[in-house]
Amino acid sequence: MSLDATTRERIESLLKSHRVVLFMKGSRFAPACGFSAAATNTLNELLPEYHTVNVLEDPEIREGIKAYGDWPTIPQLYVEGELVGGADIIRQMYGSGELHALFGLAAPDRTPPEITITDAAAKAIREGTANAQGLALHLEIGPDHSAGFQLAPAGEHDIVAHANGLEVHFDPASAQRARGIVIDWVSTVQGEGLSLKFPGAQEVRPLTVQELQQRLAAGSITLVDVRPAAARAQLAPLPQARILEDEGYEALAALPKDTALAFICQRGISSQGVAERFAAHGFSRVHNVAGGMEAWSSEAAAD
Repeated sequence: MSLDATTRERIESLLKSHRVVLFMKGSRFAPACGFSAAATNTLNELLPEYHTVNVLEDPEIREGIKAYGDWPTIPQLYVEGELVGGADIIRQMYGSGELHALFGLAAPDRTPPEITITDAAAKAIREGTANAQGLALHLEIGPDHSAGFQLAPAGEHDIVAHANGLEVHFDPASAQRARGIVIDWVSTVQGEGLSLKFPGAQEVRPLTVQELQQRLAAGSITLVDVRPAAARAQLAPLPQARILEDEGYEALAALPKDTALAFICQRGISSQGVAERFAAHGFSRVHNVAGGMEAWSSEAAAD
């Protein structure tokens, strides 16, 4: 692929102006593909600031950067004008500590976290992984305490914790956040599954729509609507609600930790997960609205 002189000059100007540049789809806080999200999630762990270029808004750069570094995919990370690689390489270097060294940071703490896996969770994990030969159980915990389990090959630089006869693999940041967690198997009205409890996290309390109505009238609770735009178009959010998608997690997480919070979604399922994240983040008065907006529209609105 040829690269015209004008586009080359634009790319070189970007690389000279910024020590760390990520060519990606979307932006740092709104990535537009999974690979770009993976790259920014990793870089966000290490760098308070870095420059991103949204190739979706610039077709010349989108094609030109592939020719410039002879690298066929997006995202692409450059440091001091040199190509580092794409999302997989970024992740590998993060796990090994090479990325920390590249940025002049201290090597990550590789001490395995002490975790607890209950007997019920251990039984479910063993049953679920019985036919997963050659794969390891990985747990990734984000800065907002969102968590995800997956089965994947063990990595050379994984941090491995042992509990109840099982192994759980972590990246460096997840390992730090996992210290003291309890992995349990729970049954709720939303179904069954693995659940994490973080040290010091408060329980999420259910809130009926009638109780919510009273609390809103008294001004004693902050309501957060966690639904995406499409769901909000079907049932309009309550006028008092703050919209998680619009404000972002970080803005709401900056509220005082004793703020009374109620989370609402369409039926009360996804809001439970968001509420648990805020509880894990140190909020002490967290509620989930049972039945969600559908219960509100059929019960509270009818009163």
